[in-house]
Amino acid sequence: MSEINVSYLSELIQIIDRNTSREGVNETSINSLFFIRESNITDPKYRIYKPSLCIVVSGVKELLLGNESFKYGPGNFLVASVDLPVTGQVIEATPTTPYLALKIEFNPNQILEILTDTEIPTNSKENAKRAIFVNELEGSILDAVIRLARLIDSPEDIPILAPIFTKEILYRVLRGHNGSILQQIAIEGSTTNRIREVIEQIKANFYKSLRIEELAEIANMSVSSLHRHFKDVTAMSPLQFQKHLRLQEARLLLLSESSDAAEVAFRVGYESPSQFSREYSRLFGLPPKEDLKRLRAK
Repeated sequence: MSEINVSYLSELIQIIDRNTSREGVNETSINSLFFIRESNITDPKYRIYKPSLCIVVSGVKELLLGNESFKYGPGNFLVASVDLPVTGQVIEATPTTPYLALKIEFNPNQILEILTDTEIPTNSKENAKRAIFVNELEGSILDAVIRLARLIDSPEDIPILAPIFTKEILYRVLRGHNGSILQQIAIEGSTTNRIREVIEQIKANFYKSLRIEELAEIANMSVSSLHRHFKDVTAMSPLQFQKHLRLQEARLLLLSESSDAAEVAFRVGYESPSQFSREYSRLFGLPPKEDLKRLRAK
């Protein structure tokens, strides 16, 4: 990295440090911008990763999608282009050198607007690819990101400048290495765009029985093509994707309510509490009751 980029990273560290009042994800006065702090190595956290760009300025994080690992730290950025059930863990952080990062969430309409306004080459026939990638952080992206982050200290400029700087950041990503992966979510008729529609359907109805034929119809694909392309994009089958959504929702319900495991199992779509317990243990490492005790003891 050039010297000026190192100074930008140092400035970002200072901005994020003074605007993170608590551990974890902190909202900012810019709706789509979040600052993240972790002062220690964390346990694995299970969540649905929304379409977003994440830049780490201190520490290292690892994301697991299915059986694939994505590590990123200072000098890298990660992009997820569709909603993905992931396991995230901060693997390098100390109280004196905490993990600090920023996340910018976006949607397909923002990507489509950029593609419409520019002459970036697109290809609706391109094969579906994994909807997550890690790139080396380029100076042009970091330059736009620092200008966006600086707006936290001049809130009167946010309504006008934040959308402009965010658009520039996404434009730079679209023009860069792996930019075609991000393009595909917005290109009408592309395989990734159709898989995104299937993901939206599964998310909205995760507690219902999954009918693969209906999902294939939504995607305008055969059942076998849907399975293949869905796995290309998400690293899992539609059924595995639904299972992750159900189990993550069940864990949240168990933590936030006094419901027992059997009741929660039925609420998220399981017909068999024993099957729920087995699959819960497989994902989170412990049966529901023991996992709940562990979480509440922290």
